[in-house]
Amino acid sequence: MITPSSPPGDLPQGFLADADGARWIYIGELTFANASKVYAAAVALPLPRSSDVDLSGMAAVDSSAVAVLVALRRRATDEGKPLAFRNVPAALGALADLYSVEDLLAA
Repeated sequence: MITPSSPPGDLPQGFLADADGARWIYIGELTFANASKVYAAAVALPLPRSSDVDLSGMAAVDSSAVAVLVALRRRATDEGKPLAFRNVPAALGALADLYSVEDLLAA
């Protein structure tokens, strides 16, 4: 079972955790329009036990997506836990490269 970390709509969106909290998957867009809500909802979740965050379900992105992932990486570092982003969309990888934070997305 997967539970949404953001308010439910027609389809779950945002970071979703599997039932045992082993991993997260991201579903939907991550842009300026929803970045604050997505981040706030993610903060309410315990970090994934396996450290894996699957971004294969990520649709449209802008620089806000990079900011959210940087903040999540900082949180993981503060908690002394690893965090690995998997299946990074090309557009997100290009933005991370543009801002010289591509190491953030390295698995």
